[in-house]
Amino acid sequence: MRVSDAAAAFTAHLTQVRRLSPATVRAYRSDLADLAAATADADLAAVDLEALRDWLWHATQRGDARSTLARRTAAVRSFFAWAAESGLVPVDPALRLVTPKRGRTLPAVASADAMRVLLDEARDAALDGDPVRLRDSAILELLYGSGMRVSELCGLAVDDLDLDRGTARVIGKGDKERVVPFGAPARDAVASYLRRARPALVARADRPGPALFRGARGGVLGPRAVYELVARVLAPVIGAETVGPHALRHSAATHLLDGGADLRAVQEILGHASLGTTQIYTHVSAERLAASYRLAHPRA
Repeated sequence: MRVSDAAAAFTAHLTQVRRLSPATVRAYRSDLADLAAATADADLAAVDLEALRDWLWHATQRGDARSTLARRTAAVRSFFAWAAESGLVPVDPALRLVTPKRGRTLPAVASADAMRVLLDEARDAALDGDPVRLRDSAILELLYGSGMRVSELCGLAVDDLDLDRGTARVIGKGDKERVVPFGAPARDAVASYLRRARPALVARADRPGPALFRGARGGVLGPRAVYELVARVLAPVIGAETVGPHALRHSAATHLLDGGADLRAVQEILGHASLGTTQIYTHVSAERLAASYRLAHPRA
């Protein structure tokens, strides 16, 4: 059986038996089509470990990202494992194929001073009492003040807040609930929004509902609207063309660690399942420390 024929049977298996998402199946189909082209659509049993390594090497030479290489490796390993189980090949040549390590890109963060200016400007813009500007100020303060995800923010109900304690109950990934703290500026901005803006926004809605943040027409505020808000105010500060609410989360985590917060405490605040995920922010802090050293130290 040719590589292309086996790939077609395998992707059908992924769809009908394993029921993987259409996006995953498309990615695997594309990877295996590339393998078929690289091997001149050879007989499947003739494809050995060296052929697979050569295929990955050519992918690195044309500049494929490490994440793409990792996905391609996963695709062919899964493909040949299935082929071996199905009796299409006598042995699995991909068993010893090493998955390239994924590179970790340091997240873009704003400086603490830049965040202070940005949030002060949002607060001053809301002094005219406009409900949307009051809401935007509260959103920015809460995202940065708590480090919560945009999905968690959009899922907040009014009763999830405890303004006296300065905490919010959020539902994170895997439907895991946690309580996150936020500071006085966020508490004041949210309290002002609840008192002066939310009633006016809810009055525009067909259904009131418990959602904390509402759109300009009164409906529940969605992640896209929050993304557009953050991108508009934060992109000039960070100097990146594409920036979203996660940049506020990155900035909050980095500034917590810069201020001496315990790494495990930051892990709890962010809702990371693994401490390793949180540790990337120690690298960000180290980069900032090194940059300051290079600028300031006479022997740098």
